[in-house]
Amino acid sequence: MRILIVEDDQKLARQLQKGLAEQGHTVTLAFEGREGLLSAQSELFDVFVLDVMLPGIDGFSLVRRLRGAGSSTPILLLTARDTAEDIVMGLDAGADDYLTKPFSFKVLLARLRALSRRKQVEASAQLHIADLVLDPAIHEVRRAGVPISLTPREFEFLELLLRNSGRVLTRSRLIEAVWGNERDVENNTVDVFIRQLRTKVEPPGTSKLIHTIRGIGYTLREEEAA
Repeated sequence: MRILIVEDDQKLARQLQKGLAEQGHTVTLAFEGREGLLSAQSELFDVFVLDVMLPGIDGFSLVRRLRGAGSSTPILLLTARDTAEDIVMGLDAGADDYLTKPFSFKVLLARLRALSRRKQVEASAQLHIADLVLDPAIHEVRRAGVPISLTPREFEFLELLLRNSGRVLTRSRLIEAVWGNERDVENNTVDVFIRQLRTKVEPPGTSKLIHTIRGIGYTLREEEAA
């Protein structure tokens, strides 16, 4: 992978660069927000790793600028600000995942692998993860070849999760995407739909795909082997 790391702690940044290079990745470093934005806009990367507390342009603002410019490159935020409010702010800005400091290098590698697997797909293409397949064209869902009957709203939720596979979606983003401007929809309504969806796409004997990010929202990913 080609990875851009924007981190003002130069010692940490160089340690990450060294470790990732040993894993076969190509790493570009930037030590402040404006430098990171320039690098992101001038080269092609597979993933951005951004510190939140950056001089010049902070990590949240950097995410917004990248997404506002049309970048779909996966973004992992590194943050020492681990409150739910801060994490939600980063995810709502357009980040795909977050990692709180201090963190294990092995965990960082796992998160990067997960982000690299996330694919952008066309609306007419089949969406799939593990043995779960959703076909938007014919409005059909199958798991291990077995058809699954979903309500229109459940189908919307599953399609949204699949199109953002490996990405954490906050409840507010799910509400906005599914219900639009209906402001009376509450977070627990999302939880009810996700619970119903789980009973259908995760029948007994199958692996878990929909994961709860406590206090934040949900993500769709394969369980990693122990």
